[in-house]
Amino acid sequence: MAKRQVMFTFPQELVREPIIYNLSHQFKVVTNIRRADVSENRGWVVLELEGEEKEIEQGIAWVTSKGVRVDPVIGDIVEG
Repeated sequence: MAKRQVMFTFPQELVREPIIYNLSHQFKVVTNIRRADVSENRGWVVLELEGEEKEIEQGIAWVTSKGVRVDPVIGDIVEG
């Protein structure tokens, strides 16, 4: 199983859409929210994605096609 940390940046029109929920249900990807800041006109979320590399890649491509900006994150944002 692969793990990857990414940052999703949501435009205003997508803030209320269940993008992360749909990602985890349409693809075999476990999502773990590590950090987030969401308001009514913008939002960003740092996620840890876990699953098969192919599923993660397909999921990220799907999220990008919806209009969400996806950037890689280096290092862990929240230390446990």
